[in-house]
Amino acid sequence: MNRSKTCLTLVVQAALGALGLASATFTHAATELVIATVNNGHMIEMQKLGKNFEQANPDITLKWVTLEEGTLRQRVTTDIATKGGQFDIMTIGMYETPIWGKKGWLQPLKTDAAYDVDDLLPAVRGGLSLDGKLYAAPFYGESSMLMYRKDLADKVGVTVPERPTWTQIKDLASKIHDP
Repeated sequence: MNRSKTCLTLVVQAALGALGLASATFTHAATELVIATVNNGHMIEMQKLGKNFEQANPDITLKWVTLEEGTLRQRVTTDIATKGGQFDIMTIGMYETPIWGKKGWLQPLKTDAAYDVDDLLPAVRGGLSLDGKLYAAPFYGESSMLMYRKDLADKVGVTVPERPTWTQIKDLASKIHDP
């Protein structure tokens, strides 16, 4: 199973568990889960995969609410803080996850063999965890890296440290750059 499908299934299962519906049999009425997410390419793709989940779980309908990042952050924070219950599932980031976990607004994820948490980059797993417990499943991770021409640095006698600060990078660049 690909990572995106596994992640969506895990997130929906976690939401069902939190709603007390994980092992319920849906014979009389369909369940609608409202998902609040950011309006970007990754989440638009996740919405497309939602159809696969609905086909495999015909008694569950996914309703997607897509918002710009600032609006999403404001609405889901308000909803969870006031226990409004407007959203069953929400996409949040590394900033909110440990804060919300500490406040008791999130429960640690219960993963299974289909989702190997040790496969996550340590920085991503750590950012979505509190006290060693994973509180959110990442859809993607972002990072930054520095690429430079070593020959130009060597030419002017500049040594780039293994983990330079942005201030060091600016200083090094000014030594290498010769207008």
